[in-house]
Amino acid sequence: MSRFFLAISCFLCISTIVRATDIKYCNDNAQYQVKVQGVDISPYPIARGEQVTFSLASNTDNVISKGKLVIEVSYFGWHIHSETHDLCDETNCPVAIGDFSVAHSQVMPGYTPPGPYSLKMKMLDGHKELTCIKFSFDIGFGSSVADM
Repeated sequence: MSRFFLAISCFLCISTIVRATDIKYCNDNAQYQVKVQGVDISPYPIARGEQVTFSLASNTDNVISKGKLVIEVSYFGWHIHSETHDLCDETNCPVAIGDFSVAHSQVMPGYTPPGPYSLKMKMLDGHKELTCIKFSFDIGFGSSVADM
C-alpha cells in the first residue's frame, strides 16, 4: 500500500514539472510543411527569474537544412516581445524527414509580470513559412531575481 502512495506522489510531482500544451495553427487552411503535435513546457508552472524550455514535437515530409524561428509574445492580448532565432540552434540540422523536436530555452526576467500569455511561433525557410502555431501559458507568482 505504501508503494502505491509513493508512486502516486511521484506522479503528482512529475506532472507539475512538465505541461503539455495544446496548440492551434495560425491558419487552419494552410498546408504547412511542418506539422506540430504539441508543446511541452518545462518546468510548469513557469516562475519569474527562472529558465523555462518550450519543446515542440514536430514532423516534416521534407529535409530542412536551415531556417529561422520567429517568436512573438503577447500579454493580455497586447504584443510585448519579439525575437528571432536560427532554427539550427534550436534543433539538429539538417532536419531529416520524419519526427523531430525543436527546443527553445530562456530565463524569464525577474520583472516579468505574472498572468496569462500567448505565444505565436513561426518556422521559416527563407521567406517560406514552414509552420505557424499559437499557444497560451501562464507565469505564476513564483520566485524572481528580486526575491533572491
